[in-house]
Amino acid sequence: MSKQEIIEYVKNHPSGRVKLAFSDIDGILRGKYISTEKFLSAIEKGTNFCDVIVGWDSADVLYDRSEVTGWHTGYPDSAATIDINTFRKIPWENDIPFFLGELNDSDGSASSVCPRQLLKKALEESTQQGYRPMFAQEFEWFNFSETPQSANEKGFRNLTPLTPGMFGYSILRSTLNNPFFADLFDLLKKFNVPLEGLHTETGPGTYEAAICHSGILEAGDRALLFKTAVKEIAYKHNIMATFMAKINENLPGCGGHVHQSLWDIEENNNLFYNNQDPHKLSDTAKSYIAGQLHCLPFILPMFAPTINSYKRLVEGAWAPTTLTWGIDNRTVALRILNGSASSCRVETRVIGADVNPYLAMAACLASGLYGIKNKLTLEQPATLGNGYQDYSNGSIPHTLIDATNQMKSSPIAAALFGKTFVDHFVQTREWEWRQHLKAVTDWEHKRYFEII
Repeated sequence: MSKQEIIEYVKNHPSGRVKLAFSDIDGILRGKYISTEKFLSAIEKGTNFCDVIVGWDSADVLYDRSEVTGWHTGYPDSAATIDINTFRKIPWENDIPFFLGELNDSDGSASSVCPRQLLKKALEESTQQGYRPMFAQEFEWFNFSETPQSANEKGFRNLTPLTPGMFGYSILRSTLNNPFFADLFDLLKKFNVPLEGLHTETGPGTYEAAICHSGILEAGDRALLFKTAVKEIAYKHNIMATFMAKINENLPGCGGHVHQSLWDIEENNNLFYNNQDPHKLSDTAKSYIAGQLHCLPFILPMFAPTINSYKRLVEGAWAPTTLTWGIDNRTVALRILNGSASSCRVETRVIGADVNPYLAMAACLASGLYGIKNKLTLEQPATLGNGYQDYSNGSIPHTLIDATNQMKSSPIAAALFGKTFVDHFVQTREWEWRQHLKAVTDWEHKRYFEII
């Protein structure tokens, strides 16, 4: 739809309102309804949004060391832009018009700490180098026959899974609760978050969905909206969906793998593919892979942002633990799919379902471009067997604080994303770690209560 057609749709919608949302640091959508009149003014003149959304955590608790915003600034409204190209109709909400926005600095320039702006910065660099990045994300998540009220009353323990048992790729289990299954596929398509595939995954009430690929900015929007949309559609069926990276120590974790390739600007040629190479990979692809492997230890919090993320990154749990790559190998950090010129791509498997898609995709692209710009060669051989046992190039940090400290001390992260973003993001991850240190867990009660 053209800009004018979108504006006419908004004007004629019987609700008289528009739904607007921004991404916070954790990838949580923060937004509100605004009147049609306010929206029309915002499109022409710009708008604003409280900058507390980059100044608090996922539980709305204020960061104590943020220089970007805080009590010292008074949590003012930040200049903001509504991107009219993100227009969607929410099919489970009477097709009400919906838009995504992004934060700006007071001078109108892009905010250094706005996740969507960070992704746009990486895209701009890619375009300047002559590349068109094509991306897509896939998610695994657990579903429970609960409501927010019932889950809270149970203390989020002993929740009832949507279906019992381990039923990966199950035709049987996709028939059970089929109205929910069908709604996911159909309503997400109407919401312009089209799925390539949807199936049950190993675990009680576990699903996996692959989002159709697109240009990287649209891919980031789709992935961000997917997580919230799934939760809202689940609510309609009295179901709770969770994208925690690890829901239980005895069950598989939930990945948020990002698939990526670089094309020429006209999108005619996949620049990762070379039919003459033994691995079917171009020199561009090899440098891109080398860049990600080189940078990964210093950008890991953008792939694994929570305490819980690192419960997934353990041996034998379908998530990588070493700095490895391989051809169609699901035990390595970077799985390469090289079947044809149209589908040749890198799959970054470190990324969990709990990630902010904007930050994860920005980190993938920026680190890959780092490899190309610095002409890194992929000297590391492909891992042919068990990647968990290939320590030849090192391991992934094991905890959030270890990963955060490496990001904090690395000049690479600041070079890729700017000092302002890195300083702010690092302090948010340090805050997350400190909150975790204060908590007394069920594990501690079971281990120490009686015997110590």
